[in-house]
Amino acid sequence: MNVLCKTGRFLSETADELKKTSWPTFAEFKRAVAVVLIGSLFLGAFVSAVDFSLFQASNLLIDVVR
Repeated sequence: MNVLCKTGRFLSETADELKKTSWPTFAEFKRAVAVVLIGSLFLGAFVSAVDFSLFQASNLLIDVVR
């Protein structure tokens, strides 16, 4: 079996599988996007706060040791 036959078979099977897929409605999609964006913002804020706190604590420790 050559490469073109394998590629054609792969694309055909992929199209068949995509037809079986249950796609979300637009409202479900918007809700999921909102959840991901809000979660990402909260996680980013948390990581930034922890990073800033650890940076300040390490600077304080370095100043005490000097």
